[in-house]
Amino acid sequence: MIKAFVVENDRLRLADSIAAETDRIVWADLFNPTKDEEAAIEQWLGIGIPTREEMEEIEISSRLYVEDGAYFMTATLPAQADSDSPVMSPVTFVLRRNLLVTIRYHEPRAFQTFPVRAEKAAIGCTNSETILVGLLETIVDRLADVLERVSRDIEVLSKDIFHPTATKASSRDRDFQQILKDIGRKESLASNMRDSLTSLQRLAGFLANAIGLGKNGKDAKARVKTLSRDVTSLTDHASFLSQKITFLLDATLGMINIEQNGIIKIVSVAAVVFLPPTLVASIYGMNFDGMPELRWMLGYPMALGLMVVSAILPFWWFRRRGWL
Repeated sequence: MIKAFVVENDRLRLADSIAAETDRIVWADLFNPTKDEEAAIEQWLGIGIPTREEMEEIEISSRLYVEDGAYFMTATLPAQADSDSPVMSPVTFVLRRNLLVTIRYHEPRAFQTFPVRAEKAAIGCTNSETILVGLLETIVDRLADVLERVSRDIEVLSKDIFHPTATKASSRDRDFQQILKDIGRKESLASNMRDSLTSLQRLAGFLANAIGLGKNGKDAKARVKTLSRDVTSLTDHASFLSQKITFLLDATLGMINIEQNGIIKIVSVAAVVFLPPTLVASIYGMNFDGMPELRWMLGYPMALGLMVVSAILPFWWFRRRGWL
């Protein structure tokens, strides 16, 4: 599918017919293009557009390059980022003269919100360069929103780890299992956002050299510089969130170890407490004629009392030593 936009009064308008308004089109958005649509765009531009396999290559030379006067820039962007499992896929921006072409195979929210906002208000969309910068600013704003959500979720996880509401050990175990799953999802999301921001950071540096030096070009360069600073700060914040998630993972594993050590401690104490009574019972369970207590009227109560005392004494000693 191809959507084409023209500029009217510093606003974007969806072109009624690509063929009728070819000379006025400043932005052509290719979403899941067919072979025929790719061929039509290539014939229109006079250059070849990258295939999906070429877009997914990770080396810089395949993502940022100049060919036949056109600047090709590819960044990895998320879609469905409201969930913890966003769809990550590359998007290619092709800038040539007064025409911007975007090629994508998924639906980042910025590609839905930016055209609507640019149609309703004059936000400085005067040519392909300013449209590209505005689109990138919307993408960065969206990534910032996702990182803010991750930050809030991490604070909730931190409270669940260090201030658990469950009092029963079995309930805490279930909570820790869920927390570990949540930590894994948040780490995956933060890692994806960091990868996306890294690709945008490289793209911004490349774009600064592609923008012209006219009046609009100077304004666009200033916006790209600001965009680059924003991306850098967000990348640092994403790295901080990843470090915090790693800390929460270590803390959760430490809490689980404490719970397990407590259980082992209780079992060990129970074994030690009941060991002396078991010894006493084993002694008096032996059948020998030479045992004087066998014919003593107070022998049975004495054996029971001895077992009780032998159980209480180790427990009292452990408490006094502070081991319990």
